Amino acid sequence: MAIKHFLQFNDLNADELAHIFDRTRWIKEQFKAYQQYWPLTDRTLVMIFEKASTRTRLSFEAGMQQLGGSAIYLNTRDSQLGRGEPVEDAAQVISRMSDIVMIRTFEQEIIERFAANSRVPVVNGLTNEYHPCQILADIFTYIEHHGSIKGKTVAWIGDSNNVCNTWLQAAEVLDFNVHVSTPPGYEVEPERANLYGTDHYEEFTDPMEAARGADLVTTDVWTSMGFEAENEERRRDFHDWQVDADMMRIAGKDALFMHCLPAHRGEEVTADVIDGPQSVVWDEAENRLHTQKALMEYLLLGKVQA
Repeated sequence: MAIKHFLQFNDLNADELAHIFDRTRWIKEQFKAYQQYWPLTDRTLVMIFEKASTRTRLSFEAGMQQLGGSAIYLNTRDSQLGRGEPVEDAAQVISRMSDIVMIRTFEQEIIERFAANSRVPVVNGLTNEYHPCQILADIFTYIEHHGSIKGKTVAWIGDSNNVCNTWLQAAEVLDFNVHVSTPPGYEVEPERANLYGTDHYEEFTDPMEAARGADLVTTDVWTSMGFEAENEERRRDFHDWQVDADMMRIAGKDALFMHCLPAHRGEEVTADVIDGPQSVVWDEAENRLHTQKALMEYLLLGKVQA
């Protein structure tokens, strides 16, 4: 099978994603039933981190071990990458010693250069531009609770960051709609999101109107990693872009709330929402583990059938 990477969400088509979601359900069921499933015995995942992580490292490392393989953690601070080794050279070496690579870094260009020189699949664990593994888990979580996301409406409230960009790509691939509301000056940049001529999203100046009737309301921190110097300015600018009980009341009757975590209660979301009955953030976090197991299985073995 030709090498396939997952560097942004639209690297996979709707058929491939449907397979991964089906496999996620089956793999999760085996895990919950304590049934051993080791399709990746003797396979090695290398995880390269330039940005801090909790969920990404834990879900990939535990996931690879649960599939029978092993995971190796590399941080750019204590590897040759941190001393200026060219990304292209590192890719040549690392991909000759492993079976799959996950990278969590800053610029998307870094992971694209690595993949172009890799002999094995490369997965985006997060870049400034995209967070495809997060949205893979989010959409599976929606499917678990409410079925197909096709034709549904997702309300994104807050910064047009990497998570927002990935929701917009996912809407194109899976045929649903995204309502985006950001403060002035923080609007979606179509080129950065790799979107051209899309009719699957709409921008709203009023966050309440963006959330009205939505099937899913989601947000992220006001200050993403790398923008800490703007924290006070952003807290002022985003003051009215908080997901609270009033916003969830005007969303759809059975609307879910999601957050990629970590969350700042009292900023982008109130405690009563994230800890309330419409919140599925813990299911969402857990599903990073299961969707990524299905993703790694697909990238390494193709369309496995149960």
